[in-house]
Amino acid sequence: MAIRDTAADERGDERGKNRGGEPDAGLKDVVVRALGAAGGAVGQLASGLGTALLALLVLALLAVTAVTSLAGVGLLMVPAVLGALHALAGRERARLARYGPEVVAPDPPPMRLRSALVDSTTRRELRWLVRHATLGLLLGLIGVLLPLVAVRDSVFPLLWPFAPEDATATSLGFGTAQSWPEALAVSLLGVGWIAIILGLTPGMARLQAGPGRRLLAAGPDTDLSLRIAELTSTRAAALDAHATELRRIERSLHDGTQNRLVTVTVLLGAARRQVARDPAGADELLERAQSAAEQALAELRTVSRSILPPVLADRGLAGALSGLAAECAVPCRTDVEAPERCAASVEATAYFVVAEALTNIAKHSGAGQAAVTVRARGGRLHLRVEDDGRGEAGGTSQAIGTGGENGGSGLTGIRRRVAAHDGTLRLTSPAGGPTTLEVDLPCGS
Repeated sequence: MAIRDTAADERGDERGKNRGGEPDAGLKDVVVRALGAAGGAVGQLASGLGTALLALLVLALLAVTAVTSLAGVGLLMVPAVLGALHALAGRERARLARYGPEVVAPDPPPMRLRSALVDSTTRRELRWLVRHATLGLLLGLIGVLLPLVAVRDSVFPLLWPFAPEDATATSLGFGTAQSWPEALAVSLLGVGWIAIILGLTPGMARLQAGPGRRLLAAGPDTDLSLRIAELTSTRAAALDAHATELRRIERSLHDGTQNRLVTVTVLLGAARRQVARDPAGADELLERAQSAAEQALAELRTVSRSILPPVLADRGLAGALSGLAAECAVPCRTDVEAPERCAASVEATAYFVVAEALTNIAKHSGAGQAAVTVRARGGRLHLRVEDDGRGEAGGTSQAIGTGGENGGSGLTGIRRRVAAHDGTLRLTSPAGGPTTLEVDLPCGS
């Protein structure tokens, strides 16, 4: 009984330490995820505000064109306005793809008025335009203003001593602060704004993106021949990538491990013949054979790890990428948020993409630091590798710091691996940097 009571006391002490010590790890994760989701949602709303303003402009041009077409003058503007509508829709598809699953574009819509009036794609784009120029614009404005008013009200007690006596205290435009308690009360309003940002902005971002994802995607009546051709192309790329990988493994085994094992066999044979007449020489040969066997074993392990790195199964994608960052010659930070595991082949592709990118950054970019960001959401794995190097990687079909897409490695190898999973790859590298490689992969099952 005494032992049982002592154990209970120890558990009570542990609970006391947990209450008085560091916050629970689960609570930390919840807070970090909430902050990350709110920050991403605010960024998405802000980017949506940009396209919403353009949508409002295009909508105004459409109205002017419709009115002036009654006199015949507006008919000359129809091709330009339709072109602006389709270009803006394409820009919105690209924006949505940065924050979630790719929005597959339908067939190119017609540019003539008579054909456009009966075209389903154009009608869907017009419906999206009206909604994005109204509801999307409103949500974007709220998403941009909420952080501003939250910061303004939260820090008001610091600004209050320097404000005029009749200055409005709150960001809502009413009330004045005549004392410190009143100024501190305004900061509580700022805390309320922060709570609203954390609770509502993710839903607002989804509400803003909803019409685009529904109306700008290829409809059920869209010709699937382009999609079939794309899948055929990606299947061919997958087969090519598989054949290239087999050739690489065969070359590594033939040129490395096999030669080491041949050396071991030759040295062992020579040592066996010398063991009777020259024991010292035989011992030297055995030592060389042991060294060659150890090198062959190391090379064999390297080849086996290149097929499917065991670190992915042992530590997961986050741990594997942290290991790559730690081994990189350029200081590299990782930010991985993947609550659920993806298919093993998808994680392996993400691992090799990061490994190739970091290797080339260290060798060729002249960067002072790099960053790897991974997000898994909506059934997609989003991968982003950045560096602050000299840039111009990919300007002439180059990968990050490599010699070009025709070099066999670099961007070509990465692109083939990504295409094998029906993923997408984007490379941005202006002169002077920074260089950003973005890869989007389906998580698989």
